[in-house]
Amino acid sequence: MTEFVGYYNGEWMPMDRITYDPSDLGPSKGDQVFETIRTFGGKSFRMKEHVDRLYRSLKYVRIDPGLTAQEMLDLSEEGIERNRYLLDEVGDFSIQQLVTRGPGGPRAWSAGPPNVYIKFGPNTIWYEDKYTDGLHGVITRTRSYDAEALDPKLKHLSRMNMSIAELEANDLDPGAWPILTDKDGYLTEGSGYNVFIVTDGVLRTPTERAILAGVSRGMVLDLADGLGLPAKVEHLQPYDAYTADEAFFTSTPFCVLPVTYIDKRAVGDGKPGPITTQLLAAWSEAVGIDIIDQAMEYSGRN
Repeated sequence: MTEFVGYYNGEWMPMDRITYDPSDLGPSKGDQVFETIRTFGGKSFRMKEHVDRLYRSLKYVRIDPGLTAQEMLDLSEEGIERNRYLLDEVGDFSIQQLVTRGPGGPRAWSAGPPNVYIKFGPNTIWYEDKYTDGLHGVITRTRSYDAEALDPKLKHLSRMNMSIAELEANDLDPGAWPILTDKDGYLTEGSGYNVFIVTDGVLRTPTERAILAGVSRGMVLDLADGLGLPAKVEHLQPYDAYTADEAFFTSTPFCVLPVTYIDKRAVGDGKPGPITTQLLAAWSEAVGIDIIDQAMEYSGRN
């Protein structure tokens, strides 16, 4: 594969030349915020929503990247054009905008200046068969961070709890993906994806009290509204997941993936459900790309 180019502190360069400073509080303490965006047919998807959220995160953590939100958006679109000749080879792009606190310290207030990265690569899916077979989920004992300790609206990379949850899920059901809960036992999110269930034709998803409200989550709610599907944002307990008719996860790389087992219990009939399938088809229609076909076609290439 020909080398992608990316942006680092004002320069465009091959991705293999972009490295992290070990003294940066980003990699050393997880003191960094980011967004991950994808293209469909080489066109960015909801870029402004991602950039707006990135800049809310930056404001919250008090990092000034030295770029306006519009400049970040424009640079990201420029990177798509710089890498466009690779589109046929890889199918579509993944773009990550990453801003770290910067070197220095040992205290956050003495660190800086920030490092700014915009990284590009293929939108790789390693689990394309799950669109038709479904994922397995496990509700883990490992919990989401308490909202009073670290606000969930912040898209950060301090995610050790998610790694532990992935290991815990795999211990119970090899290959399963975790579903975390908050301190009160309500379902929250996965390790980089949002959770939906369907009960009696109604979409249900956890409240924003202890989750990152994903852009893909918002897309599903928009699609449901357009399709006339009722949706509720509410507290959900494990009971609700165990007794649901359908379940699925949402995230930028894969959009929608059905979940057919939770804690080794079949969700519905243990197959991807009709509403999940309908939403995925509606998403494909909205972006002009058959999401499943593309994942199948390019899975072995990237």
